[in-house]
Amino acid sequence: MTDIPDSPTDNDIPKPYNWALQRWRLATIACVILLAVAAATMVSMMEQFKAQVSHLQTKLKTTQQIKYVAVLLDDKQLPAMLLSFDLQDAYLQVQRLNDVKEGPEESLQLWALDSEGRALSLGVLSTKLKTAQVPVSDKILSQAAGLAISVENKGGVEAGRKPSLPYLFTGALIQKAL
Repeated sequence: MTDIPDSPTDNDIPKPYNWALQRWRLATIACVILLAVAAATMVSMMEQFKAQVSHLQTKLKTTQQIKYVAVLLDDKQLPAMLLSFDLQDAYLQVQRLNDVKEGPEESLQLWALDSEGRALSLGVLSTKLKTAQVPVSDKILSQAAGLAISVENKGGVEAGRKPSLPYLFTGALIQKAL
């Protein structure tokens, strides 16, 4: 028994390299890489979007949203008081624009006036402050047509009583578009 090489058979012949199959494999790997990059980009963009929304919500909460504004005029029709209502904090900010000071036994009292001229007390203004904040509800202001300030005895009038007339300052209450 001699070792004689057998004649080549069909099983022994190397098959030609299949380039088409290799191209499909490379294309599949490239698509998987592109999908991974696209998914990572999408996740990153969603996180950035969430951060931007959170930032804008915080900014919106800290920004005042003025719903009502009024300029009260004196008897010479000059601006005396600027009033604005911040919807978020539910207070009416009163800023003095002139140098009128009440006497030691007097108080300035703020009134909401309806369309028929009936007055509802909103509170007494502090004598020492140039800017004051008066807590008031949106419901009361939504029914008011104007605001007025009267001079009253120290501490203001008792609940249920009418203001002293004439008013020191008066003005229309304007509802601002948000």
